[in-house]
Amino acid sequence: MNAEELSSRLAAIASTQRLGIIAQLVGEPLHVSELARRMEMSRALLYMHLAKLEAAGFVTGHLELSEDGKALKFFTAVPFTISITPAVIAAAVNQQEGKTD
Repeated sequence: MNAEELSSRLAAIASTQRLGIIAQLVGEPLHVSELARRMEMSRALLYMHLAKLEAAGFVTGHLELSEDGKALKFFTAVPFTISITPAVIAAAVNQQEGKTD
């Protein structure tokens, strides 16, 4: 992972709202309307946050059909571990700059 990728990944979770979204998704997938109610935010704002989290690989979304034929978008937290150390940062910067040790 280069410095830009690391920075983007860290930026995706550098928000109390996005951390809250991940916390809500631990253990169970939720559809957008339910997640918006739990987070007390509009679906439009929620989708903006979910797009950042999904692009960074922290959540994944999929469509399911309800019994009445409506498409529901469900999101699930993706298992991840982030280890940020000076060595990880140095390796990312060196990769970004094309350096090898």
